[in-house]
Amino acid sequence: MSRPELQAPPEIYYGDTEAEKYTNNTRIQQIQADMTYRALELLNPPQDEPAFLLDIGCGSGLSGEILDEAGYIWAGVDIAPSMLEVALEREVEGDLFLQDIGQGFGFRPGSFDGAISISVLQWLLNAETSHPTSSPPHRLTRFFTTLHSALRNPSRAILQFYPTSDDQVQLITSIAQRAGFGGGVVVDYPNSKKARKVFLCLFVGEGGGGGAQVPRGLLEGDEAVGAPESEDARAKFERRRQRESRRERNGKQKAVKGGKDWILRKKDLYRRRGKDDVPHDSKYTGRKRRAIF
Repeated sequence: MSRPELQAPPEIYYGDTEAEKYTNNTRIQQIQADMTYRALELLNPPQDEPAFLLDIGCGSGLSGEILDEAGYIWAGVDIAPSMLEVALEREVEGDLFLQDIGQGFGFRPGSFDGAISISVLQWLLNAETSHPTSSPPHRLTRFFTTLHSALRNPSRAILQFYPTSDDQVQLITSIAQRAGFGGGVVVDYPNSKKARKVFLCLFVGEGGGGGAQVPRGLLEGDEAVGAPESEDARAKFERRRQRESRRERNGKQKAVKGGKDWILRKKDLYRRRGKDDVPHDSKYTGRKRRAIF
């Protein structure tokens, strides 16, 4: 099958149906968890206090759940409204922002102690229109320049992505370097077509600039230091399922989409997120209108 980024823009490809399918797929959940653990190992955030991390392309919060379990505070950005809707319904802990990363970030300088991104960067390599501002170099430049500003000094950003050629890797790394980043590319299992993973490991400041070495990629027989063993991973997913079961026993089972309970829960989530234009609840909330003949 063709890669998703070659089929449609992310905000279109990840509509309501695809967002639900993606989030509920146990294989995708496991892959996201494995790559997030590896990204955290490469990120090596400060341990003296809870780090504030940026999850770029957070989607429905699968990687954010790993950040929660690891004890980090995080904020996430994504361009697909349907993915963020699923994240809201799942009550993820991070703050969520609807954002096209190709237009750059609007965060204050030095806001984050680090950043991770799982399977996102390749979306910027496809021009959606012929306009110059939609070209991959322009969007990558805006992305890396504003990301560099949003990270504190020193810090790191770990971006896992799927390049289709060495030229794409060269384009990305050269633009990141021009934006002020140090670092380079880390390739795990380079001789395996299935297990091969590419991470862009970027450094900000003296703690990661020219003085720091890019970590080596994993080889056959290696195991990521920060990754849990398979039994531990299964235990975490089991605990997640148990949390969902407790929600059901406590009357928090997933409401039927479009029904009154579903509408009330979503409005409550929006209020807790600080939205000001949420309609008031009334006896008419969720009531179906009579058909007019």
